[in-house]
Amino acid sequence: MKVTHEFGPFYNKNSEILILGSIPSQKSREQGFYYGHPKNRFWQVLSTIYNESLPIDIKDKKALLTKHKIALWDVLESCDIENSKDSSIKNPKINDINIIINNSNIKTIYTTGKTAYDLYNKYCLKTINKEAIYLPSTSPANCKIKLNDLVKEYKLKILNK
Repeated sequence: MKVTHEFGPFYNKNSEILILGSIPSQKSREQGFYYGHPKNRFWQVLSTIYNESLPIDIKDKKALLTKHKIALWDVLESCDIENSKDSSIKNPKINDINIIINNSNIKTIYTTGKTAYDLYNKYCLKTINKEAIYLPSTSPANCKIKLNDLVKEYKLKILNK
């Protein structure tokens, strides 16, 4: 199935951290914002490491991101994919990450999951000229990593950077 990114990047001129996924899941596309699957642990992890309340809706999620100078986007603009399985991605078309880099204050780039990390390194690293730091996926498909371990990893890499 051909999937196209249906909503733009979230950032502003003060954004210092860029977190990139691969492409929004079906649930995220339905909601029109990032990490929208109810079992995705992204928002739980972020709110925990920053000692914030769990955001309830998109407005709360955007407020959390803005407060902590976090930008979100995905490496891919479109691709062929089965359901939301990153391992099935074919025919990737890459987003122009420089849109965020040139219009914000990004100091560090992170990728959530191995697919996003590999895609970034293959297609974006040469033009962005900034190494990305790998973060484990918060997807429900990555159930082998427990919530506490995700929190520790994100805290270590994001807050101690």
